[in-house]
Amino acid sequence: MHPQTDSFSAIQQRQKTMNIIHIDSIDHPELVPYAHLTEAQLRNRLEPQKGIFIAESLKVIRIALDHGHRPLSFLSEEKHLDQVEALLGALPHPEAERIPVYTATRETLASLTGYELTRGVLAAMRRPLLPEPEAICTGKRRIAVMDNVVNSTNTGAIFRAATALGIDALLLTPTCSDPLNRRSVRVSMGTIFQMPWTYLTPGDWPTKAIDRLHNLGFHTVALALTDKAIPIDHPKLQHCERLAIVMGTEGDGLTDEVIESCDDAVIIPMQNGVDSLNVAAAASVAFWQLR
Repeated sequence: MHPQTDSFSAIQQRQKTMNIIHIDSIDHPELVPYAHLTEAQLRNRLEPQKGIFIAESLKVIRIALDHGHRPLSFLSEEKHLDQVEALLGALPHPEAERIPVYTATRETLASLTGYELTRGVLAAMRRPLLPEPEAICTGKRRIAVMDNVVNSTNTGAIFRAATALGIDALLLTPTCSDPLNRRSVRVSMGTIFQMPWTYLTPGDWPTKAIDRLHNLGFHTVALALTDKAIPIDHPKLQHCERLAIVMGTEGDGLTDEVIESCDDAVIIPMQNGVDSLNVAAAASVAFWQLR
């Protein structure tokens, strides 16, 4: 039998258990999240409980599903339909059968959307409702606070490092890049779905928010270039039962107000005239040393 006939027959079989919808135009209204909305529009700041995010690649989508996120739809190359079917197999049957799976050939998707760079599969998912900071920090030993980290690649890299190196939770100031931004999710390799995280209350940063961390028993340390900073391997830090590691925006770092609000400022000792590291690299060193 001709390979194309085999492929068509396999797709017909899947259509008995999957809601497969073949597309030849990106103007289908259900494809708007994939093709026509900006990240800000996807997030839907006015009604975040109704917002969505896009997860990219089979591995990342699988991690999201494993941690309770549910897809609204898929956009998949035809050759990946068997793997999408396997993902749907982990969901309750009535739910899985209702989820639309939009599909086309790789060439069609590339001509319509430029999605030849997406590793074949995208999923639109509902944004989760975020918990209060106390809910994810109570009883934890090591947390990190991201202050105005605006680069989505850095955000994803920090989440990945935090998950790999033993950080228990991440808090973000409201001006940080959205962790559910498509690039952040991809760079994090899905660890954004594994790490407990939430935003700090607008207007609380830094004084009220840091006071709340102190009330939870955290010793707060600011990663900052200041004359008062102690080396990150200082013995006193190894004996802290609970540590909150605070890192600042790309370039300018933390403000004086934030540094003064923390219990200590710490530096990573440098050599050869280099004064600092990229925030994601510095975070990785800090997480390893202070874990």
